[in-house]
Amino acid sequence: MIVRKRRKHAIIGYLFFLPFAIFFIIFRLIPFYNAVKLIFYKWDILGTPKFVGFRNFKKMFSDPTFWSSLWHTFYFTILVVPPIVILAFLIAILINGKVHFKNLLRSAFYLPFTLSISVVCLTWGMIYSPFFGIFAQIFKFFGLKPINWLGDPVWAMPAIAITTIWWTIGFPIILYIAGLQQIPSSYYEAADLDGASGWQKMFFITMPLLKRTHSLVIVMQILASLQIFGQVFIMTNGGPAGKTRVLLQYVYEQGFRYFKMGYAQAIVFILFVIMLVFSYFQIRLMMGKEEVI
Repeated sequence: MIVRKRRKHAIIGYLFFLPFAIFFIIFRLIPFYNAVKLIFYKWDILGTPKFVGFRNFKKMFSDPTFWSSLWHTFYFTILVVPPIVILAFLIAILINGKVHFKNLLRSAFYLPFTLSISVVCLTWGMIYSPFFGIFAQIFKFFGLKPINWLGDPVWAMPAIAITTIWWTIGFPIILYIAGLQQIPSSYYEAADLDGASGWQKMFFITMPLLKRTHSLVIVMQILASLQIFGQVFIMTNGGPAGKTRVLLQYVYEQGFRYFKMGYAQAIVFILFVIMLVFSYFQIRLMMGKEEVI
C-alpha cells in the first residue's frame, strides 16, 4: 500500500514536471545541439551547410580581428567590474545606515537600471557630444579643449564603461543592501563594547560576512561584461578604428553582415567556454571557502 502510494506521488510529480521538460527540450536542448553542430559547418543561410571540420576554429585563431575583439571584451570587463563592485559596496553601506530619505536614495540609485539600453546610450551619447554635451561645456568653461569621447580611440571604451557603470550599478547595490540586512546587529553591538572603530567593523565583520554577496556580484558582473554588445553597437558601432569592437559585435558582423554563420557560431562557442570555465572555478572557490569555515 505504501509502495503504491509513493509510486502515485512520483507519477504526479513527473506529470507536473513534464510540461517544463518538453519546453526545455524544444527551446533549449535542441537549439543548443544545432548551435554546437553548426560550429563544424560553413553556412551562408541561403545555401546548404557544408561540413568543414575544424576549419572555423583554425581561421578564428589566425584572425587578428578575433584576438583584438577578445582583448577589447576583457578590457571592458576590467574597466567595469572593479568600480561597480567597490562603488556598489560603499554606496550600500552608506544608504543602509542611519541616513535621511533612505528609501528615496535607494530608488534613485536603482532607477537607471530600469531604463532601456537605447534610452541610456542615446542620452549618454548626447552628454558625451564634443559640441553641446555637458562635459564639453564644463571643459569650455575652464578654457580647455573638449574631448571627443566616443570618437577618440583612447577614450571611447572608458566612456562606454562609465555609461555601463551608471546604468547597472543599481542592482548590485540592492544585492549588497540585502546582504547587509542579513548580518545580525549583535555583532556590531559586541564590537562597540570592545571599542572597535568603524573601519575595524567593516573589515572584520561586514566584509567577511558578505563574502557570498561579493562572489555573487563579481560573477554576475563579469559574465554580463563578457557579453557586452548593446552599448557598443548603439554608441560607437565598434569604432573608432575598431577600438571598441567587442567579441559579440564581431559575431554580429560575421553572422548577420557577412552571413558566415558557422564561423560566427565558433566564436560564440569560444566565449561560452570562457564563461563556463570562469564560472566553474569561481563556484569551486566559493565552495572551498565555505568548507574552510
